[in-house]
Amino acid sequence: MSGGNAIRGTRVGAGPMGESERGESAPRRRVSYWCANGHESRPSFAVEADVPENWDCPRCGLPAGRDEQTPPAPPRNEPYKTHLAYVKERRSDADGEAILEEALAKLRRQREEP
Repeated sequence: MSGGNAIRGTRVGAGPMGESERGESAPRRRVSYWCANGHESRPSFAVEADVPENWDCPRCGLPAGRDEQTPPAPPRNEPYKTHLAYVKERRSDADGEAILEEALAKLRRQREEP
């Protein structure tokens, strides 16, 4: 069953906007970037815009540079560290034993008190 309104879901003036309505587009230039996997991406920039040195590869996500022969190195992935790993970086085993003994002594004193 069809409705009686043929332009349902549209609004007045929602037609395609051409250059005549929005003005001339800025002159563009394409710049090539290469990642460590050999992928080339060619984003376009306005002629007067500053072109970045690095660009993220849209295929693999690695950083890409403008020099095909020496693309940027992939970022080094650090493994996830637990809270305990960070604590062990700051404290030695002897420090940990001393803190544990202090906490146990405090608990023992609290239990002895009526």
